Amino acid sequence: MIGRLQRVGLREVWPHEARDFTPWLEENIDVLNDVIGLSLSIVEREQAAGDFSVDLVAEDELENPVIIENQFGQSDHDHLGKLITYLAAIGANAAIWIVEAPRPEHIRAISRLNESCLASFYLLKLEAVRIGDSSPAPLITLIAGPSVPVPDPHIRFQFWTQLLARANPRTQLHANISPNELSRIRATAGRPGLMFGYVIQQHTSEIELYIDRGTDADSENEEIFNTLKESKADIENAFGEPLEWRRLEGRRACRISKQFALGGYRDNEEEWPEIQDVMIDGMIRLEAALRPYIN
Repeated sequence: MIGRLQRVGLREVWPHEARDFTPWLEENIDVLNDVIGLSLSIVEREQAAGDFSVDLVAEDELENPVIIENQFGQSDHDHLGKLITYLAAIGANAAIWIVEAPRPEHIRAISRLNESCLASFYLLKLEAVRIGDSSPAPLITLIAGPSVPVPDPHIRFQFWTQLLARANPRTQLHANISPNELSRIRATAGRPGLMFGYVIQQHTSEIELYIDRGTDADSENEEIFNTLKESKADIENAFGEPLEWRRLEGRRACRISKQFALGGYRDNEEEWPEIQDVMIDGMIRLEAALRPYIN
């Protein structure tokens, strides 16, 4: 005997989007992986993005942040704006918008955003279904997604190989670090939990001092961050330009960073040396500006 698929109102399954569906998705993030072809994990709820909070922030298999925005009802301009704002605030490479009823204009908007290749945008339709008297189950459909293939992670390995070869004659900070396929490489700053790192994204790059003493060290991380920030004016004067000071609310780590808009790993490989030289120069200046305070 073959049963008939019946649709169930979302609020019959999850009465409240923020209090019920978002926590459920946090615990069942794997339901998205089969739909969009990513491998998401390490989900955090309500992570701060300026004055707002992202519903969920996950990481893909390469440790890149992925933001997730949920919405019951029809898609609207407010949530689309939040999606783009959160993407920029978190520095994510991908954004997922899960909505009950996607409107045609928002489907077109997501498709156009993907054509820009600035990031990967996914618009998913959420439904709940059951067969007969069975328990309800989620039915998630990909409505719009990236129009370009995800680049081979090995491209980052090639980028880091070239960067380290160019950096080592100028600074020994990362001389003992090997290239990898992740979006970042880090080396110790000479104190436990303090690391100088390079970060490469699709079309931007970044340098950072990453502060993370480990689990249950939130107050210690913040104390180090605040101590350094007391000398912000002198540090930025030594660096030569403003830096971004981020406590990473909702996460235990803190970071002091500088982003460059010259390009990233998805840009023409002929432009990589110029991008890498800017990153290396920035790293040398960042270490010189922070070293007296770290020591």
